[in-house]
Amino acid sequence: MADDADQGVRHLVLVHGREQARAMVEPEKRRLVDIAAEVLGDEHGRIGITYSGFCLTGLPHKRLADDAVWTKTGHRVTLVIEPGRSDGRGGEDQPRFIGVPYGARARMILLYLQTQAIRTGNREVELGRSMRDWLGRMGLSWGGETGRTLREQAARIAACHLRFSWEGERADGWLKGGFVRSGLRFHARNSDDQQALLWEDCVVLDEVFYEALRRHPVPLRDAALRELADRSVSLDIYIWLAYRLHMLERPTPIRWAALREQFGGGAYAELRNFKREFRKALAHAVVAYPEARVEVEDEAGLILHPSLPPVAPRLMAVR
Repeated sequence: MADDADQGVRHLVLVHGREQARAMVEPEKRRLVDIAAEVLGDEHGRIGITYSGFCLTGLPHKRLADDAVWTKTGHRVTLVIEPGRSDGRGGEDQPRFIGVPYGARARMILLYLQTQAIRTGNREVELGRSMRDWLGRMGLSWGGETGRTLREQAARIAACHLRFSWEGERADGWLKGGFVRSGLRFHARNSDDQQALLWEDCVVLDEVFYEALRRHPVPLRDAALRELADRSVSLDIYIWLAYRLHMLERPTPIRWAALREQFGGGAYAELRNFKREFRKALAHAVVAYPEARVEVEDEAGLILHPSLPPVAPRLMAVR
């Protein structure tokens, strides 16, 4: 049996409005109503950008051992991320591994950097107020645990090295590079000084990464990113669907085993456990993508249907 992945939430919001729809669903589905209402009611039409390689692979969702290398294989592409090392300063006896970036916060930082690079046509991305404003718009506050996590993930992004390998390309087609060439360091801030910069003035993206991003950008809806900012699996699913659905010519089945390989992260020994958690994450991703047509089959997996992209072609120029 196949069911709509959004569980009918979008229809309820469109017909009855947010408040009545919230009263009509179980408490655990009210967050789905809120996401659908925010995205459907978005009047700004702001756009985010990611590189196509991240649509088929992704960062780890959970922290790995600091010296662990992350390898993720998707359809015709493999991403390898090697952790960087500290410089041995700051009272350390010797350099140590910092660890690869992971989780939703790292994804949001990368989305900002990629969006700004394409928006400005420059791999040098200004930070300061624009970075604070964007992350604030995404609902990410600067204080407490969120601020500490953002600083940690920024350090991991700045230090790591990556390589995307696409099938059919020469083995040396992508030299070992990184997300950023320089910058991406937080400054300590006195809580009483609201004007102090949290970041260095700018970040310079790695040239190889920037050129690949410039050739293969994938537009995303800013409002959807905001609503999924705390959900790394749902973010990955949304980005994957944004890349896949509008290119389909016919309904396309995706089996559970393939979904577990791409989105499971090695965390699910039993398929039934993955299916349960994936369906929850999928529902959040699909209500954030109103144009998406996705069915869930209990035994087989998903059926992806040709769908409009999350960003209309007339809005493809990044705002």
